[in-house]
Amino acid sequence: MIAREPHAQPQTHEVFNQPPPLAGRNLFADNAPLVEALEREGAGWATERALEAGAFWGGEPMAWGERANTYTPVLRTHDRYGHRIDEVDFDPSWHQLMAAGVRDELHALPWRTDREGGHTARAALYISAMQAEAGFACPITMTFAAIPALRMQPEIAAEWEPLLTATSYDPVLRRAGEKGSALCGMAMTEKQGGSDVRANTTTATPLNGGGPGAEYEIVGHKWFCSAPMCDLFLVLAQTDEGLSCFALPRILPDGTRNPMQIQRLKDKLGNRSNASSEIEYRGAIARMVGEPGRGVPTIIEMVGHTRLDCILGSAAGMRRGVAEATWHAAHRSAFGHLLSDQPLMRNVLADLAIEAEAATALAMRMARAYDRAGADPAEAHLKRLGTAIGKYHVCKRAPGHAYESLECFGGVGYVEESGMPRLYREAPLSSIWEGSGNVMALDVLRALSRTPEALEAYFAEVDLGAGADPRLDAFVDGVRREFDDDEAIEQRARRVVEKLALALQGSLLVRHAPAAVADAFCAARLGGDAGLNYGTLPPGTDVEAIVARHTPAG
Repeated sequence: MIAREPHAQPQTHEVFNQPPPLAGRNLFADNAPLVEALEREGAGWATERALEAGAFWGGEPMAWGERANTYTPVLRTHDRYGHRIDEVDFDPSWHQLMAAGVRDELHALPWRTDREGGHTARAALYISAMQAEAGFACPITMTFAAIPALRMQPEIAAEWEPLLTATSYDPVLRRAGEKGSALCGMAMTEKQGGSDVRANTTTATPLNGGGPGAEYEIVGHKWFCSAPMCDLFLVLAQTDEGLSCFALPRILPDGTRNPMQIQRLKDKLGNRSNASSEIEYRGAIARMVGEPGRGVPTIIEMVGHTRLDCILGSAAGMRRGVAEATWHAAHRSAFGHLLSDQPLMRNVLADLAIEAEAATALAMRMARAYDRAGADPAEAHLKRLGTAIGKYHVCKRAPGHAYESLECFGGVGYVEESGMPRLYREAPLSSIWEGSGNVMALDVLRALSRTPEALEAYFAEVDLGAGADPRLDAFVDGVRREFDDDEAIEQRARRVVEKLALALQGSLLVRHAPAAVADAFCAARLGGDAGLNYGTLPPGTDVEAIVARHTPAG
């Protein structure tokens, strides 16, 4: 036997051919389509702020997001003595994310600024921040979206809006119910109804005569309550007049807890850093917002803004996927060449990139519609119809996009340490949240039937790209023909809405994107020369230019 030193270990391999960490990025600066859209859509004044935010969110918050998904929320229903407390404990990383999001006004910027383009500026900040972690978007978005609904009841808005738009976040003070700032959640869906909220059985009984602004006692259950540690919730409940909307505080004015019991936290596919819950109201006190029996039209003011954030969040996820995939391919070799130098991989990366760019272009155009809707009826129509179209299409494209981005890593992408499984699990949420595919497709038809002017506004926007590419022109003509015959339009609603989305994205890209991107999109999405999977861009596509545009600098 050959003797060897006691602690000598044989070397099995050397670690090499591994991409360097994709860390310390500026998530705004290296997202060229977003940089361009911020200026184009009327919020160039926010560029410096977006650059600062992009550098911040591309740093330490990336680790906070990973930790918040590892050490997930824990429900404590009782204290050590047996008293009901209904508290949710979060890892410190969650509070760090929340504090930074509130500081950056992700929850309130359009309501706090007098400058034109507040929604557009916020959208750019939001897309950057959501690449660090999507879970904390729930209370951020709910708080942002609650303001338009609360303004339908001015005296309630006067009490809560200063708190909901404050830029401080202190978890200790919030748990104690001290009102230095506040967050808002929402409780609509119930077990028996889901999206059909008119099937709700939760009841509201007037305590002092009833009517707008009056107090009611709420009794019932909610199968899904977003962010149960918020300070205020918008709730739907049945009154004698029908389904109505209510503002329900977690802590009552006398400092006692409102009788709102958390039954359990949801064990979800993704979004695991966020504490979604099932709750029961056992005589909780709330005040009516809006008119009795008009709960859906009242809360839809909140829902519309959350749907905008679904589009923004999906665009953010796509950008994260493209950044990760292009970076990996630029630094990993196989079969004697960098992955990014291999024609088929370049095709895949370029295809993923044009999808992400189209999503960003549509998301930012919708943000501008929100900025201008109050002063321009055409923008108001585009806001209403375009949000539903984008919510359907962009959010549905996200899961397949995340999967293909993951596959660019090979087996490494299937391992949690890569971060890609978390991105993949998160991707379906925005398509389900605030209206799944069928609900959104039918919502488009509803908008068109109630306001035919919305279709005129839509085509006025799309036609701004007329003449730039014959494939787009032919496609838009086909979209127009979809409305020549209403027969069976509900049955084909998904395809109609998909075409509406593609025509809008195509128009935006031929007007604003580099020629290589616009040409690839029209060829692959509008021209009929594409396969069912990513990586099927036709020959002649300038994939090198597209991939270079979307690869993070480093």
